[in-house]
Amino acid sequence: MTAKPLNVLTGINRTSAPSSGSMILVNDLYGAMPKIHTTFLGREPVDQDWKGAFDQLITLSTTKRPHGPDFDSYVTELTREVGALVGKLQPDAIHAQYLGFALSLAFTRTAGDIPIIAVAHGPEVMAAERSALERDVMNEVAAASAAIVVPTSALAVRIDRLTGRRFTDRLTVIPWGIPLSGARVRGEPPTGTGPLSLVHAGRLDDNKSTITAVEALALTDQPHHLTVIGDGALREYLKQRATELGLRGRVRFEPFLPRTELWNRLPDYDAFVFTTRGLEAFGLVLIEAQAHGIPVVYSDLPGVREILGSAGVPYTPGDPRSLAVVLDDMGGDLYRRRALTRAALNNARRYDITATCHRLRELTRRA
Repeated sequence: MTAKPLNVLTGINRTSAPSSGSMILVNDLYGAMPKIHTTFLGREPVDQDWKGAFDQLITLSTTKRPHGPDFDSYVTELTREVGALVGKLQPDAIHAQYLGFALSLAFTRTAGDIPIIAVAHGPEVMAAERSALERDVMNEVAAASAAIVVPTSALAVRIDRLTGRRFTDRLTVIPWGIPLSGARVRGEPPTGTGPLSLVHAGRLDDNKSTITAVEALALTDQPHHLTVIGDGALREYLKQRATELGLRGRVRFEPFLPRTELWNRLPDYDAFVFTTRGLEAFGLVLIEAQAHGIPVVYSDLPGVREILGSAGVPYTPGDPRSLAVVLDDMGGDLYRRRALTRAALNNARRYDITATCHRLRELTRRA
């Protein structure tokens, strides 16, 4: 007799579109997860192509309000709306995306006997490290969860500390993944030394520290070129800084690209530059680059080191001179670039989204 699909309720309190790594991840994850019927709660507008991974997508109507004087009343209103949906849908399990934040709190306060699996993404951990209020929210969600899924052991350590080590036995490391079958490896291996064609893709904010890559180019011995793909609050500042450093001809800025377009472009570059200087939960874009055979230069953060190891080249986070040295060394060593290409492909194979799906589904079934 075939077991009926698990009925899972989840959601992210954002516009329902591929606007961030978390949104792209959940779309991949539930689109590839077998024997799961998924209802997703999100915000309008809804990207019609993106929503295809879910059996049902419901848009939330409660006006979103961040932490501040109105937060308690906002959570009360959102909890009322979510509670009505939980009562109507009667899911077998709830996946609370983000270990904290308002929607997870609403799930926690309305789940009753329905098991909750909380899924940590990183931003809520940074928020909890800055704010006692955010830390209280994280602890309330953690206390109500049967399991807490984290993509790296490094992130598990930070969450364990923030929750007073009261939920250590609930922390479960399940690495993220990507749909590897869609990656295209460049046809020819590197053939010479000299300036590199570099790419950086991601949100342009302080934590992502794209400025490190821009300022590193002013310190390199070779005239490497950098393409910055993405949008964010620091975009105009980064362009201004590139001009001040005399790099207008060597740094190119392009807007956020949908994954299909980004993946079509990745094989055209010699190396991917990853510059986050604070917390990085996983860094899916690193695996995306490696799956295309692109060597990765990365800021040496614990979580990133955990997923890349010797398959990438580390430098000191936030240090342009350290990055400049690494880039010049790579540009002058053809054999190392070829070895890094092979290492990148081998490492990426460890992070197929189907493995993530299987482990999360089995954890849900046990819960």
